[in-house]
Amino acid sequence: MKKALLGLIAAACLLISFDKPVGYKPGDTVINFSLKNVDGKMVGPGGYKNAKGYILVFTCNHCPFAKLYQERMNQLNKTYAPQGFPLLAVSSNDAEAVPEDGFEEMKQRAKEKHYNFPYLYDESQDVARAFGAVKTPHAFVVLKESGKWVLKYSGAIDDNGSEPDKVKNRFVATAVDALLRGDEVATKATKSVGCGIKWKQ
Repeated sequence: MKKALLGLIAAACLLISFDKPVGYKPGDTVINFSLKNVDGKMVGPGGYKNAKGYILVFTCNHCPFAKLYQERMNQLNKTYAPQGFPLLAVSSNDAEAVPEDGFEEMKQRAKEKHYNFPYLYDESQDVARAFGAVKTPHAFVVLKESGKWVLKYSGAIDDNGSEPDKVKNRFVATAVDALLRGDEVATKATKSVGCGIKWKQ
């Protein structure tokens, strides 16, 4: 029943603009961005002086799929930020199209759900377009190499959005674990599953 319900939700919310960004591929050097956090401060990867890399997740308030990953994102940041891979969450949805995803609403959600990571507002949608984000959630794992930020993984956080206890493949965690060991990421890309990002017209 839960899978059927999620299927109906998916059909209703997976609306992707024809102006879909191409974005980076694993191995590409990515931009060093800075966006407004829910606390009003500007935050970006460059602010983490001791970072070995970072986990970037494009998400939002309204999407049912994104809501299923809120606690898992808290756990990823709790586990990997101390090891040099902080999690940065970014909302890029057009707030005029989806008022629930506006900045004030982001502040409220971060407080209600006790986010332990920055929740950044990509009002211009430039960062989402640069990375080629298409869904919420859509995750990226980035490694710092020779002073540059290099994309190592793009796609889903794991393989089961609706039932966390039945996850078999933790794509983001596995990618970060490999990088921490100094290994190559075996699975460099998967298909993100969620609501389509709502692009400005």
